[in-house]
Amino acid sequence: MTSSNTASPLNAIADAALGLDPQTAAQEREPHAAVTTEPADAAGAVEGPTFASLGLSAEIVSALIAAGYKAPTPVQQRAIPAGIAGRDLLVSSPTGSGKTAAFMLPAIERFAQLQRTQVQAPRDARDPARDPRGDRRTRRPQPVARPGLLVLTPTRELAMQVTTAASTYGKHLRRLRTVSILGGVAYGQQLMLLAKNPEILVATPGRLLDHLERGRIDLSELQMLVLDEADRMLDMGFIDDIETIVAATPASRQTMLFSATLDGKIGSLTGRLLKDPERIEIAQRIEQRANIAQTVHYVDDRDHKDRLLDHLLRDSGLDQAIVFTATKSDADQLAGRLADAGFQSAALHGDLPQGARNRTIRALRERRVRVLVATDVAARGIDIPGITHVFNYDLPKFAEDYVHRIGRTGRAGRSGIAVSLVHHAEQGALKRIERFVRAPLPVNVIEGFEPRKAPPAGGRGGFGGGRGRPGGGNGGRRFGGKPAGSGYGGGNGGSGNGGGRGWSGKSSGGGSREGYGASREGYGGSRDSGYGGSRDSYGGSRDGGYGARRGDGPRNPRRGS
Repeated sequence: MTSSNTASPLNAIADAALGLDPQTAAQEREPHAAVTTEPADAAGAVEGPTFASLGLSAEIVSALIAAGYKAPTPVQQRAIPAGIAGRDLLVSSPTGSGKTAAFMLPAIERFAQLQRTQVQAPRDARDPARDPRGDRRTRRPQPVARPGLLVLTPTRELAMQVTTAASTYGKHLRRLRTVSILGGVAYGQQLMLLAKNPEILVATPGRLLDHLERGRIDLSELQMLVLDEADRMLDMGFIDDIETIVAATPASRQTMLFSATLDGKIGSLTGRLLKDPERIEIAQRIEQRANIAQTVHYVDDRDHKDRLLDHLLRDSGLDQAIVFTATKSDADQLAGRLADAGFQSAALHGDLPQGARNRTIRALRERRVRVLVATDVAARGIDIPGITHVFNYDLPKFAEDYVHRIGRTGRAGRSGIAVSLVHHAEQGALKRIERFVRAPLPVNVIEGFEPRKAPPAGGRGGFGGGRGRPGGGNGGRRFGGKPAGSGYGGGNGGSGNGGGRGWSGKSSGGGSREGYGASREGYGGSRDSGYGGSRDSYGGSRDGGYGARRGDGPRNPRRGS
């Protein structure tokens, strides 16, 4: 992906990067439809620091005014002046605080200063060594990109967000080209982008390292290095790649490291990468999110969880939903089972090729997908107003991720619903989340889906409080099934008379051939349509997810990140 200095149509991404409410930003954009060069203070009465007062040039301030922005966020107020001064930065700032602009604005300002003070010769992407005789038989060297700024991100979606933000902020500057190098994109296409010798390079670590090893990128002239969401990159196993990339950069570079936390592995990494950094910590603001109804439903096992999820997804008030799973394989399997049950579902995770991921997001925006099953990293940055519900099929590993997850609903002041399906063994993880958000999450029980083990004492009510479909125990509805008869297990090969349908199986009435655990068509069936869906299920891993082609994927999924 490449961005030029033309106006970006994706203002929403820049809104998120600056930490602004989309509805407010849209209202503020209307009076500034025409680009002006007036200082930020002239855009209206603003209390406190302005972008102009932080040392940003008129061209950059003009771009921000044109996008409708007036006041910097707290992390921007502290990071921008220090970044312009050339200081290394060590920043801990929560998602949504405007950290993308906190590192990109000072970096672009430094490019603007260079343009004002230097008469730059045209940047030649070719090797400077030339045959003085001009021998035409001499083989022309391969183009080599020598960026001045490198931004490393853990995911492709975040890299594209940063690329678009850079285009928005620097659209009035000359000779400022931004290119993103991501896994899942054809090498030939990326070589053409690198041949332009961009000033700014945004990349995921694995694919960048591939190009470094092939000699397509030279970091010996790098002036600034940014590690965005460094803690995520370490969690994803990129530490060795990062060390190799950093070793290819000059020691004189300026380094900015942004992370949700500054302890653990990050602490040891910063000692090796940063020189006397300016340490900036913005406390996580725990919002009560009154517009999002948050509830917990306890489940006995996966079968109970799946039946309850099926029931909740059929709520008439649901427009679109995201279901979060712990693993990529779980996302594939659950999306396939939901599709078999008649839901417009798709999976989204880091192992899908970029083309498949783009098609899935586009289908979600176009409302051709109603239920997105995703992992934490893949769903970051999704901002779609139609998402009314978020379901935690599995609780997140880190409590902060709970806040990120439920933030996918209730966007722009709308109301939203967040439901966590919790096994009793996950009680510790639930308590960590409640401590993090500083509030207990109310427990809800739907008639017909009661857990066999009584939930811990707590509040009831919230989403789903009405009567469930008759099922007895937690018989209920499984994916694609009819309401079960009385008694727990009725309808999935149990001993009762209310057989109903099993997982894509036929009516059993208690028989062993097509019920729960059957070897052919029931839950866990190995041949036709058991638990896990068919080979080519919608969103399954075999065909690369929603509308994917089998040949889309990178050769090394981890490096493709």
